Amino acid sequence: MMHPSPTRPLARRLTAACLAAAFAWPLAAAAEAPVLNELEYFHKRGLDVLAFSNYYDGLFSDAKHAGVELIHHGVRTATNGDVRLSPTPEQWDPVALMVDRKVDARTSTVTTRLGYAAHGFEYDIRVAPAGEGVRVQVVFDRPLPEALAGKAGFNLEFLPSAYWGKAWVSETGSGQLPLYPAGPTARGEDGRPVRLPMASGRSLTLAPEDPGRRVTLRAREGEIGLFDGRNQAQNGWYVARGLLPAGRTGVVLDWTIEGSTIPGWTRPTVIGHSQVGYHPAQRKVAVLETDRNAEAPGRARLLRIGADGREQEVLAADAAEWGQYLRYRYYTFDFSSVREPGLYAIEAAGQRSNAFRIAADAYATAWHPTLDVFFPVQMDHMFVNEAYRVWHGRPHMDDARQVPPGKEHFDLFGQGPDLDSPFQPGEHIPGLNYGGWFDAGDFDIRTQTHYATVMSLVDVWEEFRPLRDETSIDQEKQHVELHVPDGKPDLLQQIEHGTLALIAQHRVFGHAIPGIVEPDLGQYTHLGDAASKTDGKVDDPDDPDSPNDDRLAFTTNTTALNYGSAAALAAASRALRGYNDALAEECLATAQKVWEFEHGREPNLFRVGNTTGGDPEDEELRAAVQLLASTGEAKYAARIAELWPVIDQRFGFNGPALVPVLDRMDEGFRARMRERAARFRDERAGMASENPYGVLITRGGWAGNGAVIGLANGNYRLHKAFPDLFDIEPTLQGLNYLYGTHPDSNISFVSAVGAKSKQVAYGMNRADFSFIAGGIVPGVLVLKPDFPENKEDWPFFWGQNEYVVNLGASYIYLVHAAQDLLSGR
Repeated sequence: MMHPSPTRPLARRLTAACLAAAFAWPLAAAAEAPVLNELEYFHKRGLDVLAFSNYYDGLFSDAKHAGVELIHHGVRTATNGDVRLSPTPEQWDPVALMVDRKVDARTSTVTTRLGYAAHGFEYDIRVAPAGEGVRVQVVFDRPLPEALAGKAGFNLEFLPSAYWGKAWVSETGSGQLPLYPAGPTARGEDGRPVRLPMASGRSLTLAPEDPGRRVTLRAREGEIGLFDGRNQAQNGWYVARGLLPAGRTGVVLDWTIEGSTIPGWTRPTVIGHSQVGYHPAQRKVAVLETDRNAEAPGRARLLRIGADGREQEVLAADAAEWGQYLRYRYYTFDFSSVREPGLYAIEAAGQRSNAFRIAADAYATAWHPTLDVFFPVQMDHMFVNEAYRVWHGRPHMDDARQVPPGKEHFDLFGQGPDLDSPFQPGEHIPGLNYGGWFDAGDFDIRTQTHYATVMSLVDVWEEFRPLRDETSIDQEKQHVELHVPDGKPDLLQQIEHGTLALIAQHRVFGHAIPGIVEPDLGQYTHLGDAASKTDGKVDDPDDPDSPNDDRLAFTTNTTALNYGSAAALAAASRALRGYNDALAEECLATAQKVWEFEHGREPNLFRVGNTTGGDPEDEELRAAVQLLASTGEAKYAARIAELWPVIDQRFGFNGPALVPVLDRMDEGFRARMRERAARFRDERAGMASENPYGVLITRGGWAGNGAVIGLANGNYRLHKAFPDLFDIEPTLQGLNYLYGTHPDSNISFVSAVGAKSKQVAYGMNRADFSFIAGGIVPGVLVLKPDFPENKEDWPFFWGQNEYVVNLGASYIYLVHAAQDLLSGR
């Protein structure tokens, strides 16, 4: 039963004319419908409707970019238009699978075939232009299965941050969309909560007072209910839903979805620039991202800002046209000639940038928040305190339980057919409750992330030797204090902390394991203090009142993980020597033992998700490199030479890793490296030329800052090895991309770094719409076919906004690399 909210004072002030316009049927003849374009979505100025251009990609289930979607005045405000089995589905609730998608240009119709295989049920969704928007029809060949009656409905989800505080109206009532979820809910006969609509009717208008966000839904029959999905999960959206009828075929749901458009609307130009600033000697190019309907930006100005606030124009020039990329047109403004230190701003196309510095020390402190704050906050098994704030208590002191064979986990973990462990399923495994970092915005210990992080931190230590000490880390007391020096280099303490988690696996099992993760979704979706996820006490299998809350250890002995872990342990042994000699010796001995073990058995190639290691040959190559660097033994150099086909095939990934040991390889190998590096330079130039930012922008379900940083760091190493082949600019461009010279916005992707930085991110505190200083987010996600996006006001897009610890380590390396390249220039 529908329960419309009572009329509220704000809604009473809406005029009768506004209500009449909202509910008019049929539509006005003068309405302008969007046109199906060559990219197979519906477009008109100010409104795009995507019809299954994007669908669930299998990456952590529902990523909120699927089905029917609305891009309204440049902002994606609605998504997931599809048949769902709940009014407010959660991330891992069932979704239909796409069977087929057909585009009929003659009738301007997109028809998508989908189905729920578990129910033997398929259906079509047809989308075509209508009125000022589109008509959406759900079509059944066969009646709805009995098991889905009363459950299946067409849902369209609206972004809360685009609508909270705005009004809704229907023919049955009106109200305001809440900033914070407040119901309504009821208690079902089974005792479970029932989500009730806060609005309902044959017509529903959101934000009638805002022409930039006004959307009207009309149903030819049946009612549209408006639910608040945040009542069920903090990452939920507002959901407009129409229940699908049982016992019918043909068109069973028929909606029109209209978005108002502002006449002549043009998206404001984005001035992409570094929010941190520039070194005087480096190339300095701002990238202007303009609407497809905008005029050329014309004159751009660089202004110098004095201490008294006075401004002086120091450079003016017409922005140079770069061309089209995705849906926008781009121009560049090159101010490399300006080298005088000072404070500057750019004006172009009616926009003004934030102030930024040109200074020799522009990057000097840019890595500090990552090492000072982000890394300590991510430390597992430690109490972490910052002045008056406790980031978290001492988590997971009850780690961990053995999983059974064949166990599948929803977060891409899985156990092979064998345990590869001396422990029985469900048995407590001692010795795993120290060291390690939270992998990302979640709390698991992912081994593959850990060894990548340790190796990046070792690279920073060996190549740049930063002695910064801002944090007290006491491993014995398992206690951390931010902004309290303890006389030890923080970088070494973080290397030690990650290494302790890696070596613990070898001490307990004799090999690396995929990792440790929460046993169920209830714990996995936990937000807040990680120490409250479990009781910190080892489960007692003989006690029926034991909470059974200890995390699970996945223990398959894969070759890839073993090599990856051995590489990190060999690297750590060098960094820790003279700091923790006993651990350093154990790490090297363990890495050598792993090498001999893997070379004496058939490889274990078990794979699941992204938790069982990378390509085994890539991982072996890194182990050989690190063992060669640690021991100088010829057998490792010989194996590197044998792995040349692997190096050649994936040179961009593997080539830079070899640079530290090139002087230990023979002349013939070094000559091959040089020849292959020259070809890679040309290959990379081709990739980078596809966009105006000079970096590789990936198109996967996880945004590409990792690739940007990886290629920038790789360029630094290749420049060091072959300075005549590799310029310094690709390294600096990667850093400037992170700092704001990128599509969609000009925000710095490093929280708390730069004048305007990422302040709403997917960390452990994401429900507070907050950030962790120094965290780096994945960045710009390109939704098919042509929409670059990074939400600044909605943290729950993990593919755009989730911090990952290994990205922090590689970022620290990049900042040091940039400073090194620019020093003395």
